Amino acid sequence: MPEVIYNGSDGRLEGRYVHGQGPTPPLALILHPHPQYGGTMNNRIVHAMFQMFVRRGFSTLRFNFRGVGRSQGAFDHGQGELRDAAASLDWMQQHNPNSPIAWVGGFSFGAWIAMQLLMRRPEIQGFICAGLPANMYDFSFLAPCPSSGLIVHGEHDAVTPTDSVVRLVNKLSQQRGITIDFHTVEGGDHFLADDLDEFEGVAETYLDRRLQPQPEALSLAR
Repeated sequence: MPEVIYNGSDGRLEGRYVHGQGPTPPLALILHPHPQYGGTMNNRIVHAMFQMFVRRGFSTLRFNFRGVGRSQGAFDHGQGELRDAAASLDWMQQHNPNSPIAWVGGFSFGAWIAMQLLMRRPEIQGFICAGLPANMYDFSFLAPCPSSGLIVHGEHDAVTPTDSVVRLVNKLSQQRGITIDFHTVEGGDHFLADDLDEFEGVAETYLDRRLQPQPEALSLAR
């Protein structure tokens, strides 16, 4: 898996990148959990998301936020990390100039950053988030949420109570044209420590459904 070092907005960033299949592969950017609590691009949920997009032919990147691993800089409470994510998407687009769409995935802190990036980049047409910290950060910026996506959450998450995520999902689901799929992992904790297989199954099923050609597109192709 190729290691890449590229310029972020405030220093070099370390990542792992796989170029997609075909002349115009879609893009996928995967964001890791909180840097100050051991979060890195090698987190098992992040790695699982990375692999599921690679298997579907996406140009896919996971990277270390500033101050993690070989990435330069220091933790910046989300502001600098959002710039890191934007710079990483820019880097992918430079290497995939004809890619039509992008997806973003994130776990915990990375899910918060992913949803902010979603609001700023109209090319992002889908998202997958796990352990969304709905009780720890203000998600009022999702007004409206511009893309449909999947949120997976552990039933017994001690970091973010499920009720707080359900309230956010219900709010987002009221928006016209947006569908938020929500899956609760029964007995699961914040890290989905014993539930990786279930997370992968739910996320991959969702991706396959979303990536199927839509009926109107098929009729136009005939």
